[in-house]
Amino acid sequence: MPHPFTLRPFQNADAAAVADLHTRSTRGLWTYAADHFRENPDPQRRHLVALNGIGEVTATASLHPFGDSAPDALRLNLAGDGAAFTPLYLALLADLPTGFTRLLGVTREDFTEQTHLYQSAGFRNAWQSWGAHLDLSTFDFAAFQPLEERLYLQGYEVDRWPADAPDAGWAALYALHRQGERDVPSNPTTTAATLTREAMQAVMTGEEAVFVVRHRGELVALTRLTLPDSRPLQKAREVSSDLTTTHPAHRGQGLATLVKARALAWARDSGYTRAGTGGTVLNLPMLRVNTRLGYRTEPMWITWERRLR
Repeated sequence: MPHPFTLRPFQNADAAAVADLHTRSTRGLWTYAADHFRENPDPQRRHLVALNGIGEVTATASLHPFGDSAPDALRLNLAGDGAAFTPLYLALLADLPTGFTRLLGVTREDFTEQTHLYQSAGFRNAWQSWGAHLDLSTFDFAAFQPLEERLYLQGYEVDRWPADAPDAGWAALYALHRQGERDVPSNPTTTAATLTREAMQAVMTGEEAVFVVRHRGELVALTRLTLPDSRPLQKAREVSSDLTTTHPAHRGQGLATLVKARALAWARDSGYTRAGTGGTVLNLPMLRVNTRLGYRTEPMWITWERRLR
């Protein structure tokens, strides 16, 4: 049966409408701007829009390489009128870039329009991730002072990582970070690209506030807060947690809870009003840490997968 939409490739003139569709499709979690969307001649990318009977852009769909965590996969993104998703998806399937073996889509479980498309198109619910937020105006570090005092007596001290740390310090921090990356459970959606030491140092000094725990001078735990000025879709007064990790020899004592609590107290005192975090549901230790800190979990994020023949 013919569908009531006209499909065509995205044009720069569609950018404002597409940005609005994406903002509304994420229920306002992120705010997209027109300059996030531009025509791209990359042969591995596809971007279509659907127009209704009066020529309005009412839906959009795109494909692009998923990234280093799934180099054989294309990511499918959908936004707007769910009635247009099937014709958009079929049009993309008819013109797939070569060299990829699967499609991945990521959506929150309550984003019903996208979820319906993935279910009806034969995608499988492959991985689940969680997201959570904390109202910093209600966060009180006093609840964690007994933990800090107990650990201090054992030789543990928390402080903010200095941007002018010596090279030996950066090398130690990088080694601890790499250990954490190897140990943390992950899936394609939650796996970040591995950075060189120099690249990680540039990100941490230019975009983040990093807090560490030392045990008699040795680095044993860290947490990273991404600041909103460095992340275009992040809300203005919201910090976002990246990796939190503890050296294997020092786990089970509450160091991750303590270092993250200190970071959140700093964020609150610096005028930030909200903190976000997330990860794979397999990372139960961090789920417990964030529950202790007062984060409220949201509906799950699902990574959908469909193999290509």
